Amino acid sequence: MKVSKEKAAENRAAIVKAAGRLFRERGFDKVGVAEITKAAGLTHGGFYGHFASKDALAAEACEAAFAESLGRLPDDEASPEGALDAFLTRYLSERHRDRPDAGCPMAAFAGEVARQDPAVQKRFGIGVERFFEAVEERLPERGGEGDAGRRDRAIAIVSALVGGMALARATAPTDPDLSVEILTALRGQLGVMGGDED
Repeated sequence: MKVSKEKAAENRAAIVKAAGRLFRERGFDKVGVAEITKAAGLTHGGFYGHFASKDALAAEACEAAFAESLGRLPDDEASPEGALDAFLTRYLSERHRDRPDAGCPMAAFAGEVARQDPAVQKRFGIGVERFFEAVEERLPERGGEGDAGRRDRAIAIVSALVGGMALARATAPTDPDLSVEILTALRGQLGVMGGDED
C-alpha cells in the first residue's frame, strides 16, 4: 500500500526524532538502524526509503537536535533572572545532566563527532557556531571589549558548559557530590563571566 506524502514526512520526522534521542543517549556507534526504526514505531525495512545511509540520518538527527536545543533559548528571555542566567541555570542542572537523550547535542556528541562522517561533522560545526552566536547575543557589552572580545567570551562560556557537563555526567555515578559541585561552581563562575564587569 502506498503511503501518502504527509504520512511519509511524518514517518521520516519520527525516525529523525528517535535517532536524535538515541544518539545523544548512547552515541552514534552504539545504536543501529533497526533500533532507531523500532523506537520510531516503524519497521526496519522502510528506513532506506527515507535515508541513503545511517550517516545521512546521523547528519539530519544532529541538525535537528541543535534546532531543538536552540529552540529552548527564547523561553529564557522571559525569565526574571535574565536570559543568560536562566540559560546557565537550565543547562547546568542535574536534570540536564541526567537526561542526555533530551539535552544539548554539543555535550552529547563532542567526544565522538570527529570520528563521524564529514556530513555529521559539518552539521555539528554549524550547530556549535549557532550556539556561540546565541550566547554572544545575550552577553552585555563591557567597556572597551569590542565585538571580538564578546565573541571570545561566548566561546569560552559555551566551551566551559560543554566540558563541565561532560565532567558532571562522568562523575555522577561514583561521586554525585563532586558532580553537583562542578555544576554549581560553573553556574557561579560563568554567571560572573557573562556579567557586565570583570
